[in-house]
Amino acid sequence: MCNSKLHKFLEGLPKVELHLHIEGTLLPELLFKLAATNKIELPKSDPAFASPEALQARYDRFTSLSDFLHYYYIGMSVLLTEADFTFLAYEYFTRAHADKCVHAEIFFDPQAHTTRGVAYDTVVKGIAEAQRKAKEDFGITSKLIMCFLRDMAVASANDHFTLAENHSYFADGTIAGIGLDSAEVGFPPELFRDVYAQAKEAGVHRTAHAGEEGGPDYLSGALDNLQVERIDHGVRLAEDPELMKRVAQEGKLLTLCPISNVKLQVVKAVSELPIRKFLDAGVQICFNSDDPAYFGGYLLDNFCAVEEAFGLSIEEWKGSAQAAVRGSWADEERKEEILSQIDAYVTNYN
Repeated sequence: MCNSKLHKFLEGLPKVELHLHIEGTLLPELLFKLAATNKIELPKSDPAFASPEALQARYDRFTSLSDFLHYYYIGMSVLLTEADFTFLAYEYFTRAHADKCVHAEIFFDPQAHTTRGVAYDTVVKGIAEAQRKAKEDFGITSKLIMCFLRDMAVASANDHFTLAENHSYFADGTIAGIGLDSAEVGFPPELFRDVYAQAKEAGVHRTAHAGEEGGPDYLSGALDNLQVERIDHGVRLAEDPELMKRVAQEGKLLTLCPISNVKLQVVKAVSELPIRKFLDAGVQICFNSDDPAYFGGYLLDNFCAVEEAFGLSIEEWKGSAQAAVRGSWADEERKEEILSQIDAYVTNYN
């Protein structure tokens, strides 16, 4: 619980999450349980895998994005069956519902699964079943975003795009959009220009991680070469005032992940993030949990961390909540519903 006077307000505020990796919601306890069930041997040479507690303690000591990714990929190796993916995703939705999340757009990394022999279909169907159950049980609507791992061959991204097309996952709405994640530096956006052009032509939504490790050139690269509709992370946008002005004018949303940025040492503290600078420049921002099982903070935790560091006003929180809705890929009717919920909540709170 945060110590700010707006904690009660933040608790009840209807929320939209747009930057969440489903594989990043795998808690150590579930990881060990699935490893035993699926007979997956965890690395004996690494003392972090001695117990769920030891692994949790190691998660508290990430030194960089690459250090985190090492554990992230080992972790997801325990996910094998459709039921595993359903259970994982449903656990996330249950937790998100407790944080008053009403709509979520979740990333998944198909290449990390297909390269170890898990069928593409297994992953998608498993997550889709959890989405169906979450809507039925909690009223949470959601969209699925297929991410390409930027440190894998571009041909692999193309292959997975084709796989999704062949399964009619774009056509039937199972997958709403594409994203780009994993190690950033050395893998500029322009490498993926062709597959993003294909997506745009097919009417598929587009986002990309940019400006987390990489500088402002990675951000302009994502805007110009990938024609993205929003930007994931984007904290280094603050280093380029002209580009910041452009992002504000174009109304491109940044999906910020404050606790993640501290855990991966992008900044030393949430208070170092350029949140006030973005707000003053008119840049649209929203707050998200990224990989909550690894970074120890879910949606409300991130809202609280921002409030404690910056003391935003109720109007600023309302603006950010609205920006998340407008920047989402929910249909227009659903957007209007959520905007009305936010409006009513703020009015009643005041």
